[in-house]
Amino acid sequence: MPKRGGRWRDHREVIDAIAFKFQTGTQGVHLPEKYGNCRGVHNRLRMWALDGTWERVFTALMAQADADEDLTWAVSVDSTIVRAHQHAAGARKKGPRPQSQPITPSAGPAEG
Repeated sequence: MPKRGGRWRDHREVIDAIAFKFQTGTQGVHLPEKYGNCRGVHNRLRMWALDGTWERVFTALMAQADADEDLTWAVSVDSTIVRAHQHAAGARKKGPRPQSQPITPSAGPAEG
């Protein structure tokens, strides 16, 4: 019977690969060779997301930072993720349309 799979790559190395991927914004297929097989990195990232590992890690890190009174928040928002409400963009609000105003002659000099 053929041997299936192999030893898992060390978790630290996979976390380094995931961090590199997110820090650089590169696609998984462009990971440097030192991080190993991109499919393995992707599979582990996905598996840890599905089973709640990342949430537990984040919660533990937040609790530790809070206990050390070393918790500061920095929020960054850019226009690629923020959308204005349609009314802020000048869309017509609900309700009847305003009636057009009758045109009245101006009080200027008459043509003649």
